[in-house]
Amino acid sequence: MSDKARRLFEALDLDQNGTLTRDEVIVALQKKGPSLAAAGVLPVWGVQDIEASSALFDAADQNGDAVLTLEEFTAVVDRRFGWS
Repeated sequence: MSDKARRLFEALDLDQNGTLTRDEVIVALQKKGPSLAAAGVLPVWGVQDIEASSALFDAADQNGDAVLTLEEFTAVVDRRFGWS
């Protein structure tokens, strides 16, 4: 698990409960995406629309429980963004 993926997870965890919901990912990427990209926490091309954010969530939700753990999230993000 990369430090970048962990930092991105923490930035997207709006309620700071240690998990991410679909709505949380979508809202956080819409609100924080550009500033996260500017800070180097998220690739610029990672700031996308609602459908792309939702697809990222679906790819990461390996057990289908509609909640992402740090491990689920970082496994997909590290691979997709080339951080692993």
